Amino acid sequence: MQRKIFIILTLYIQSAALTAQQVADKRLSPEAYLEIVRKYHPVARQAALYVNQAKAALLASRGSFDPLLYLTNDQKTFDGKNYYNYSNLSLKIPTWFGIEVKAGLENNQGVYTDPQLSLDKTSYAGLSLPLAKNLLMDKRRAVLAQSKLMVSQSEAERELALNDLMFEAMDAYLQWALQFQNFRILTDAVRINEERYELIKVLVIHGDRAGVDSTEALTQLLNFRFLQNQALLDFQNSGNELSNFLWTENNQPYQLPADVLPSVVLDSANPYKAIFQPLDDMLNLARNEHPKLRSLQFKVDVLDVERRLKFQSLLPTVNLKYNALSEGYEFFKGMDAWSFENNYKFGVDVGLPLFLRQGRGDYQSAKLKLQSTQIDQDATMLAIENKVRAYYNNQVTLLQQIKTYEEALAAYQRVYDVELMRFEIGESTLFLINSRENKLLETRQKLAELKAKFFKSLYGVQWSAGTLR
Repeated sequence: MQRKIFIILTLYIQSAALTAQQVADKRLSPEAYLEIVRKYHPVARQAALYVNQAKAALLASRGSFDPLLYLTNDQKTFDGKNYYNYSNLSLKIPTWFGIEVKAGLENNQGVYTDPQLSLDKTSYAGLSLPLAKNLLMDKRRAVLAQSKLMVSQSEAERELALNDLMFEAMDAYLQWALQFQNFRILTDAVRINEERYELIKVLVIHGDRAGVDSTEALTQLLNFRFLQNQALLDFQNSGNELSNFLWTENNQPYQLPADVLPSVVLDSANPYKAIFQPLDDMLNLARNEHPKLRSLQFKVDVLDVERRLKFQSLLPTVNLKYNALSEGYEFFKGMDAWSFENNYKFGVDVGLPLFLRQGRGDYQSAKLKLQSTQIDQDATMLAIENKVRAYYNNQVTLLQQIKTYEEALAAYQRVYDVELMRFEIGESTLFLINSRENKLLETRQKLAELKAKFFKSLYGVQWSAGTLR
């Protein structure tokens, strides 16, 4: 009878160790989970808003090049006399090259009209041209150029925020999957030990085992029940952490239901099917595509525009203004176009600060900011490259460790099975069975942990290279 009971016990333990816990069909895959995070998480939405804000600023900066239409009228009458009545309709068109084109219609009447003004109806067309300061760069062109760069920088910052968000979200998912795996392992152990305890009690009743064996089996069972309860708590808490990344389309937080489980089963996950990108390829990808480096490059470009603008402060002001004039409202009728002989108005403004202290200070400050950002850019590139190397080395080493632990698990399983057979024929003790089982359980948990770390390192390589988005 003793032999029959232990044959039943051995077969149950071997089958139970291979049978997973029966769970609900509701599964959350990492792909579906990341898609939810990418679409609805507040960080992702805020990052998109920053891009829209930069585009709005670009639109505003383009407004400085909008044509301007003016209409002014100034008149005075006193004691029945028309002192003056000035009417001026003008159109000013700024251009990207610093030239301003201006045209207008005037109608000046009155007894006391300003003698500098032309009486009756006149028209004019002309331009204003800087010859030194503001010729190659001015405030309007600088703001527009910087606004264009800021749009590109905001897009890089959005990609950087998504890159970090995806990595944090995947880390939470893998922790959730790991805690679920631990709960499954301990649930299997509890079931095995419940069955073992019941069988040991039968053997004790029939006098085939000492009474202390039932106590030994009970203590092992109670320990596993405690660990199972703690594993369930850890799984539930990791689910709560995962819920931090889940939001609805209506911008409402979403609590993960208790019956939703990870689709990733670390016990059966095969890390050897993972595709490794060559390290040099990942380093080149990081250097060229990492959103942090791209953002810094756009910042460098913005500061270079600022440097070029500040350089204008070192140049003298030389502005030419010319208007061709015509009687009446018909442009160029009777107008000596671009003539310096008749019907024209011409002026020149020249100015230069004597010490240029403000200009020199502003220019030096702009150059130092640019140099500081370039140094930051170099340091950031080095840090990113080292992160890529570190995660790449992690995945290689972890794959080797997984193989070692798989071999160790197979060996512990064999030792455990042999110990069961020896116990069956009375050549071993329950203490040794429990000891072998504890080591087997510890190895299964460690192997699951190594697999979770390995898959995290796979995502870590992509994250460190800036492509996890």
